[in-house]
Amino acid sequence: MTTPGAHAAADGPTPRVVIADDQDLVRTGFRLILTARGIDVVGVAADGAEAVAQVRRLRPDAVLLDIRMPVMDGLEAARRILAEAPDCRVIMLTTFDLDQYVYAALAAGASGFLLKDVSPEHLAAAVRLVATGDALLAPSITRRLVERCAPGAAARDRVTTAGTHRELAALTPREREVLTLMGHGRSNSELARELTLSEATVKTHVARIFAKLSLRDRAQAVVLAYETGLVTPGSGG
Repeated sequence: MTTPGAHAAADGPTPRVVIADDQDLVRTGFRLILTARGIDVVGVAADGAEAVAQVRRLRPDAVLLDIRMPVMDGLEAARRILAEAPDCRVIMLTTFDLDQYVYAALAAGASGFLLKDVSPEHLAAAVRLVATGDALLAPSITRRLVERCAPGAAARDRVTTAGTHRELAALTPREREVLTLMGHGRSNSELARELTLSEATVKTHVARIFAKLSLRDRAQAVVLAYETGLVTPGSGG
């Protein structure tokens, strides 16, 4: 997991992006920022329903979604977009740090979130990062988010959580151990050191966990570790 910074590489294919926000100034500003940094903004939307339609028509690599929008909010839009276009990466935009709806978006498959006062360099780096298939959030940030919001979400999603428990049976004991440590926010290098493994072996375990549990990235892995009880809010590690 990599946290984007001002010096992220700009090589590789140009990401194609849709921006969805109900404030015209935000849409225009983000579009100018990304276009100036070589990112192709292929569409904009003023509400969630329009965002879903834009993604369906344009098939972008990533979409920036405001959480609070008219007609259809960003959370519902994220669910529909990821159901129809699972390869599209979703970044949630919010004015509030650790917004409870961001947790729900991560559980639905979003790759992370950004505050709207993000710097231009960080915004562009974040879009490039998720477009490569990585997750935007550092594990420690995701953990803090989940610890704050997971109890209420678990009560709302009992059926989903029960199904996820059954899926964990597909993991080997070592894979469960790796998933648990990911839930505690461990990076690959930390996992390798703690488990006395090479980083290559750790990456193999992580890839197998993702494949067996149909996870998109480490952000979702952290969410799943909490929802299944492998890690509990306030636990050590």
